Amino acid sequence: MQLRGWKYEDILKISEMEKDCFPLEPWSFRMLASSFDSESFCGIIAEDGGEIIGYGGMTVAADTADIDNVAVAEPYRRNGAGTAIIARLLEIARDRGVKKVFLEVRVSNAEAMRVYLKSGFKGVYARTRYYSDGEDCLVMAKSLI
Repeated sequence: MQLRGWKYEDILKISEMEKDCFPLEPWSFRMLASSFDSESFCGIIAEDGGEIIGYGGMTVAADTADIDNVAVAEPYRRNGAGTAIIARLLEIARDRGVKKVFLEVRVSNAEAMRVYLKSGFKGVYARTRYYSDGEDCLVMAKSLI
């Protein structure tokens, strides 16, 4: 597996994976494409044999960052791809002077929470009825200092 930055030509594949991984509220092709308009956004791709198997995105603002999305295709889960993507995003955040990184996760997404906990994130608080279907989210954070 190799990690690299997003390229514009990756967006179609990313948007297809987004629909598969987050069927309730996927980012649209347009939302993903607009990330290229922001210097504060950083996208990472995980590839295996030239095939995109996962991705992650992060927005940096001053000394904080938000991990916007992390996804790994079903056949490649539990092989370290998600952990590697998060580690690379955290490395970039440190390089940009970020002191604290945040993310939001559905309370029902135990698999993602396991990866985030393994990566050093801790639950901070819940946002009730955060998602359009009424599900709560857990806000998690990791200090980089």
